[in-house]
Amino acid sequence: MRTLTREVRDSLTPHQVIDVLRKGNERFVNNLKANRNLLQQVNETSEGQHPMAIVLSCIDSRTSSELVFDQGLGDIFSVRIAGNVLNEDILGSMEFACKVAGAKAIVVLGHSRCGAVKGACDGVRLGNLSTLLQKIEGAIALETETIGDRSSRNEEFVERVAELNVMLVKSQIMQRSPLLSQMVRDSEIAIVGGMYDVESGAVDFYDARILIGAS
Repeated sequence: MRTLTREVRDSLTPHQVIDVLRKGNERFVNNLKANRNLLQQVNETSEGQHPMAIVLSCIDSRTSSELVFDQGLGDIFSVRIAGNVLNEDILGSMEFACKVAGAKAIVVLGHSRCGAVKGACDGVRLGNLSTLLQKIEGAIALETETIGDRSSRNEEFVERVAELNVMLVKSQIMQRSPLLSQMVRDSEIAIVGGMYDVESGAVDFYDARILIGAS
């Protein structure tokens, strides 16, 4: 597979970029990785890069975006932080990726059995981690189905919180970045949420909740 060029990237619509990632994940799940010469891509990207998307995911060692979407060097920007939460630095990175570098899609990628989500559900307080986990508390508050055990012992509760956390971060991007929200309204970029299953390797994109233009 060839290195992504500016011309190819610019010819893609935001939805086509998401479809590229979807098909890449299908290859990953079926162990059919695209044939790439990574050393050649090192040379071909040495003068510049033209990524098509920026992916915000967790630091979990099982959720490397380049691997799970079967992408090569120069294809995507990858931002990783425990619990795939949002802060000003990440938001600024997204603005750079889209407005300056030309990426067409933002993917907020949560995952099953997330340790950060479990910690937030249990109210863990530990050094600087405490501040990070507090960013997930909004998703916990949005989960109103569970009346009984609202701790990490309840796997269904944890998974619902993880999904709500993805959707909450998507909303926060729109609320906190007038620049990115305008790009969405102008159909220049799409913002999509998804969940990575650590058992199957599959990414479930929330198709009905892709933010682009007036949709």
